[in-house]
Amino acid sequence: MSKKLITAFAISTMYCINAQTKAEEAIKTLEQKYPQEKIHLLLNKKSFVAGDNLWFKAFVFDGYTTTNTSSSLFIELYDKNKTQISKKLFPLINGEGNGSISLPDSLKEDVYYIRAYTTWMANFSEDFQLVKPIPIYNPTSPEKLIVNGDSHWTASVHPESGSFIDGINTKFAVRLQSNGEAPFKWEGYITDTDNPNVKISTFKGLDQNVGLFSLTPKIGKKYQLIVQDSQGQTQNISLPDVSPSGINLQVTSDKNQLTYSLKSKNLPEGSKYFKIIGTMANQLVYKAKISKISNDAQYPISYNQLVNGILQLTVFDDKENIIASRLSFVQPHSLQVKKPALESLSLNSTPRGKSSFDISKNLNHPNYTVLITEAEASNTEEDQNLLSSFWLTGDITSKISKPAQYFSPQCNTDALDALLISEKWKRFDWQSIMSGKYPVIKYEPQNFLSYKGKINVQGKPSPNTDLNLIFDTNSGPQIFQIKSDSNGFFTLNNLLFEDSMKFSYQLNTKQPDPNYTVFFQPSYEFIPYQKSLPLTSYQLTPRSANEQPSNEVARAVTALNTQKAISDKVINITEVKLKGELKDKTKKLNKQLSSSLFTSINESVFDFVNNPNLQGSTNILQWLQGKVAGLNVQFQNGDYIPYIRGSVAGVFLDEVNVDPGQISSLPMSEIAMVKVSKGSIVGVFGGELGIIAIYTKRNGPSGKTIDKSLPSQLRKITLNGYNKEIPFDNPIYENDSFKSIPQDTRSILYWNPFLEDQSPEPSHIQFYNNDDAKKYKIIIMGYDKNNETPLYYNEILP
Repeated sequence: MSKKLITAFAISTMYCINAQTKAEEAIKTLEQKYPQEKIHLLLNKKSFVAGDNLWFKAFVFDGYTTTNTSSSLFIELYDKNKTQISKKLFPLINGEGNGSISLPDSLKEDVYYIRAYTTWMANFSEDFQLVKPIPIYNPTSPEKLIVNGDSHWTASVHPESGSFIDGINTKFAVRLQSNGEAPFKWEGYITDTDNPNVKISTFKGLDQNVGLFSLTPKIGKKYQLIVQDSQGQTQNISLPDVSPSGINLQVTSDKNQLTYSLKSKNLPEGSKYFKIIGTMANQLVYKAKISKISNDAQYPISYNQLVNGILQLTVFDDKENIIASRLSFVQPHSLQVKKPALESLSLNSTPRGKSSFDISKNLNHPNYTVLITEAEASNTEEDQNLLSSFWLTGDITSKISKPAQYFSPQCNTDALDALLISEKWKRFDWQSIMSGKYPVIKYEPQNFLSYKGKINVQGKPSPNTDLNLIFDTNSGPQIFQIKSDSNGFFTLNNLLFEDSMKFSYQLNTKQPDPNYTVFFQPSYEFIPYQKSLPLTSYQLTPRSANEQPSNEVARAVTALNTQKAISDKVINITEVKLKGELKDKTKKLNKQLSSSLFTSINESVFDFVNNPNLQGSTNILQWLQGKVAGLNVQFQNGDYIPYIRGSVAGVFLDEVNVDPGQISSLPMSEIAMVKVSKGSIVGVFGGELGIIAIYTKRNGPSGKTIDKSLPSQLRKITLNGYNKEIPFDNPIYENDSFKSIPQDTRSILYWNPFLEDQSPEPSHIQFYNNDDAKKYKIIIMGYDKNNETPLYYNEILP
């Protein structure tokens, strides 16, 4: 199931290891049988109001490429008590999917949580599923959300590669964690506990997550770290005890290569060699064997054979015990990110002005995700963006404040390195996989949707039985045949449809037993979430009487009403357009099916080919009752008889005069068109006072119909498919219909999660301003056709 993401290679410091040992065999098994996915979720907004629609775009990765393992994405919405509010299922095409969630207007103001996962991800730790908190505002709620002003934090200290050895200068990462907002300014110093007033080393925090210092310890000494923020909050932390012996793995990274060294002291006699293994995304990318450690030796790893990402270097002794381990980022100075070229840029900041631009044609990028907002609007890419999910947080389970900062043009590579010193790789545990303990696979991946079925006859399973499935399609009914297995079971695989799918079925036997049943059950399932929901920096406080919402919330409420008005107008315009298109298509169908003798200026036409919603399950004559003025259908002697203006009308099937009783069993699914003509039809026998002409699909352009040799008594079933995305409607202020909108405070000016690049021309984007935006934030993202290199653009223009 796994793609080969990175070219595995071996570099030896003394000589290469050729034989596969437990570690190499274990990581190979993990790579081949247990690929592990991660998700990035782009929301159209960072916060919402009750009654909003939430739109999203999802990217699902397997390592450092988009996944080819999963083809369905599960999305759930929870309140803070872990009560599920909504659950949705959407398809993944080449690892990408998009959809929407309607937020009920009855939601109380609070923090809610979006959970995103695949069935395959449910086989592994829930820590790697995406759970994203979102604030939802509602000015009518008795309580309101505020940011928690308590900036209480805790600090922890982490020596490089986990060892602190006498006489070896060691880097330490200091890590801050906070449920609220961690301090921007903080610092610390180190003392000997025997002489606490003397600062051995000092440092300043690199960002809200980490700080970095170095220390050369002495055996017998105990050291203490004192951390303090700008508000005076302080924490004392004891450093690990100094070890008299061991190995310290040290890693440095420059623009050309990554270099590691092994510093040792008082190693025990008898160790034949040490083995160094490098893994990325659970794949072996480097291995080396060192027979004798030299504290002065440095070992380079070229970037030419690696991709950007987290590299785990692990040192084993000759008995494959783990001695030291270290995470580092490969080539943080040069990220492999492509950027789209914008051309024909025409941005208009006047109220409701039209703006447009093109994305230059690029054959390597088949589609893009495009989000355009007013510049002041917050979005989810500010704190955690596509790049940080791809390279960092998708594989790191601890909370990281604003991880997007590590992949920005102004990123601090020292801070990213310090962050990784403070982390451990939790996708797998070396000891577990080397002892043969791998994840238990309970949920197998499937190709899109699948349904399990079972055929019973006379209450018992019916093995090796043929079942006909009849689907109504735009080209007419289509017949498919499946066979049950030796236990009466069958499977419908690789189904890709939205909303629901209706079809008929029938046993394919010469004399079908009427006492049979067919059961259908979906093979997929929503999997309950077991962990606690993450804490956030928000809290609820009582809303005072007559309190007005903040300006941001007030604008969002107005924008919600504006968006509803825009959608109503778009629907009206679409309906007019569709009616016009349907009328033209019906004229064409009428011309194709009707001969000149059966054409009248006074006729009502019902088109079942281009408007399948007209169909019903009743007799066609009964169905016509009440749909044509002057037509009356009466039930006489077991048949429906049509009357036009009081006289019996002629009934024609494919322009052949028939008795009304002859069409009583004609399925409406076989009918292409019906027309009722009033008055005398010259030249048509039986049509002197008006006719009803019925045209079947076998006589028209729709082609294949149901085989009449099959039994006529069909049973019907409806299967549920993927959830359908709510359309995101944009105003067109050049159209007079939109000029009546009183106020436009939309923060989202354009949203297209799947802009296809198919034509030979550049991809064109057009949007309209709200009432007051002066600048625009343009976000464009995607992947190349090989699903390996991200494309990312996040700029404020002009």
